[in-house]
Amino acid sequence: MKKKYAWAAVAIVVILIVIDQVIKFWVKTHLALGQTIPLLGEWFNLHFVENEGMAFGISFGKQVGKFLLSLVRILLAGALCWYIANRIRREKMDWLVLSILCLVIAGAFGNILDSMFYGILFTESDFLQVAQWSPGHGYAPFFFGKVVDMFYLRIFPFPEGFPIWGGSWFFPAVFNFADSCITVGILLAIIFNNRIFNDLEKKTEENVATEPEDASLEQKQ
Repeated sequence: MKKKYAWAAVAIVVILIVIDQVIKFWVKTHLALGQTIPLLGEWFNLHFVENEGMAFGISFGKQVGKFLLSLVRILLAGALCWYIANRIRREKMDWLVLSILCLVIAGAFGNILDSMFYGILFTESDFLQVAQWSPGHGYAPFFFGKVVDMFYLRIFPFPEGFPIWGGSWFFPAVFNFADSCITVGILLAIIFNNRIFNDLEKKTEENVATEPEDASLEQKQ
């Protein structure tokens, strides 16, 4: 069973990353920056934008902030990989927890790949022309590429007098498949947090239970 979980984890993460990168590659090489293609009426569109920061176009700190965010993504994804491997090794894994954690890992690595490689593999995207596949002649050094976003929901507009968001569309952020994986994974993790973190809670309870025994042994000695 350990091997099944391990291979399933690898397969889920790889498949999700491939889907994410195929979509991004197509958008990057077929759309000019800012170009929009309606998918489902007016409320769901492909709208090509790029960002240098977190999910949904959030950014801070420019180049330093971008590097730190990429580093945090790598550390987080690495920690989750270790957690999955540890639970599989101790036979504490189940399919729901595996799927949730793999969603977050795949999403993190999907955006990490953009930052790491897109700057050295593609020419700059702009509003007049489509980027070209040009390995070694790209627009940014390793680790400083921009993240490709493309999904844009225009579900309904806020009224003009509405505080803060007046005149804009509900959920105005443009996002990508990797962002979706992370968001769904985090929401499921919140919903099923007892399933995911019960192993940590049991460890804490075991440690608390053994402390009085250890103390009594020390007193006897």
